Amino acid sequence: MTTARRRATRQRLYDAAVTLIAEQGFSATTVDEIAERAGVAKGTVYYNFASKNDLFEELMRHGVGLLTASLRQAAEDAAARGGSRVDGLDAMIRAGLGFIVRYPSFTQLYVAELWRTNRTWQETLAVVRQEAVAVVEKVLGEAVEAGEVSGEIDVPLTASALFGMVLVAALDWQAFQPERSIDEVHAALSRLLQGRVGGTAARP
Repeated sequence: MTTARRRATRQRLYDAAVTLIAEQGFSATTVDEIAERAGVAKGTVYYNFASKNDLFEELMRHGVGLLTASLRQAAEDAAARGGSRVDGLDAMIRAGLGFIVRYPSFTQLYVAELWRTNRTWQETLAVVRQEAVAVVEKVLGEAVEAGEVSGEIDVPLTASALFGMVLVAALDWQAFQPERSIDEVHAALSRLLQGRVGGTAARP
């Protein structure tokens, strides 16, 4: 199997697994169902992943990796446009909302799994979460160094708070206020950003 074909197959398996597990839970989801939903033979699942646990762990790593890349790119694009570091943080908020709109089932699973303590992939989940938060923390730290925000803030904790704010607010938006546009939600979170870090975020 070529690299491109295998990558496409793994993506189908990720998509099938995240949809099924969101619908019926991890324990109730079987490898047979994942294979059927993905349109592949059961053996293909085991060719790509050692077990259902391995598939789910890699799914978490893959999904959070996409989110991390999206956040990093948003900050880099803001900087390339001549924006401040706080503009970069604001761009990350927008990018995070866009990711959640695109991958709602994955985001629901990710947030749910953060609170579980009996999963074999907890350590992996903690590592990939920290990689995502570190992107926010880096830009926030640069904003402090540049004097854009107060040096009194706790950078690691504030970065985690901003990351969590976007996840939870977006899930609440999708579940209870779906009539709102992404522009409205972004504007509301931008105002929270301004109050949280004491800077002036770019307006959407």
